[in-house]
Amino acid sequence: MSRVSVLSRAPLFSALLACVSFAASAQNLLIRNATVHTASAQGSLENADVLVSGGAVRAVGKGLVAPAGAQVIDAQGKPVTPTLFAGITEIGLEEVSGEKTTVDQTVALGADTKEMTVRPEFDVTLAYNPDSVVIPVTRIEGIGWTLLGAGTATGGSIVAGQGGIERLDGGPDPIGPRVLFVRLGKDSLGLSGSSRAAQWMILDQLIDEVRGRIGPDNHAALLTPAGRATLQKYFGGGGRIVFGVDRAADIRQLLRWSSRHQLRIAIAGGGEAWRLAPQLAAAKVPVFVNPLSNLPSDFDQIGASMENAARLRAAGVPVGFSEGGVSHNARKVRQLAGNAVAAGLPWADGLAGLTRVPAETFGVAGEVGSIAPGRRADLVLWSGDPLDVSSVALQVWMDGRAIPMRSRQTELRDRYLRPENGLPRAYPTPEVR
Repeated sequence: MSRVSVLSRAPLFSALLACVSFAASAQNLLIRNATVHTASAQGSLENADVLVSGGAVRAVGKGLVAPAGAQVIDAQGKPVTPTLFAGITEIGLEEVSGEKTTVDQTVALGADTKEMTVRPEFDVTLAYNPDSVVIPVTRIEGIGWTLLGAGTATGGSIVAGQGGIERLDGGPDPIGPRVLFVRLGKDSLGLSGSSRAAQWMILDQLIDEVRGRIGPDNHAALLTPAGRATLQKYFGGGGRIVFGVDRAADIRQLLRWSSRHQLRIAIAGGGEAWRLAPQLAAAKVPVFVNPLSNLPSDFDQIGASMENAARLRAAGVPVGFSEGGVSHNARKVRQLAGNAVAAGLPWADGLAGLTRVPAETFGVAGEVGSIAPGRRADLVLWSGDPLDVSSVALQVWMDGRAIPMRSRQTELRDRYLRPENGLPRAYPTPEVR
């Protein structure tokens, strides 16, 4: 068996280069002597081992024995976690935000007429590009999966469409069930006649259409046959619906409406969600917050607080993290969790918000989001506390395979930092006087 110590070379950069040498095809792996944050009922284990075989975690504990030929990594006490959740993003759907031909997360079939078109059957995962340069930039920071979100635009509707979970392993296909996205509040007023009340009117009509109270041939019908079939999957306790909403009054109305129609919902944003923490906990509604939302940036977030996550969790609400639509900076999601912890959220809940909570919410807990026997061996070895931005991912494994710790950004860095290649240095050496 081969052995690698993450501390065999002192400089951090040398350690990173050593990690790149891990065999990309290795699937039999033993990570030994780590602080394993399982994000499961086992909690955090010190001086523990993780045994990987066939792309999956086989055992977690102390004194595990590696099979013949397995690679053994001595973590020397450093943290190991599951790969982290990037939040709700457009990774693989958005390459250059300023170039429209590379952006594909909204449908706006009525844009020319400025008429609302309701197409819940729209599925952004069909446009996912596994070769996006954004993926390795995100992945080498320890981020291994994301929820692709459908967006809204003029000519679309408050019902944006569907998305799904994509692992950032270079594969083309999503995992788990689809998720429906609905946007409420100020950001979608232009899609509902400038009225919040009209948003509930539209949603009630869609339910009437799905349940046959408004026939498909009715002149007022909004849905296509495919749209009715899609919504039918979500109404009555089916798939998960993510509502983008911030204002406490809108969240209160959402809880009443979703209870009446037996919907499984989650909230993205939730700037004022802490004001309804007991009700959200009773309804078992997960909330994906941005803990950096503090000062009121608009009238929907007058009650924003950096203690939002801590207050929600103290009441029993499952709390996750998402900055919302910031694909190119999704790797900074660790900073969100770290700030929530600094504002009172227990550390274990901060990690859960990037692992177990989103996995359970979106129906992929059997594959990702924790380190446990049978789960995919999507793992990260960290230089220090994963919720501290001064720490870095030393190595990422997907299905037990070591991912090259390279991206376009690191390659550009190296190109200009190495004078032997004949290109100019990024920063000239100061003259000695």
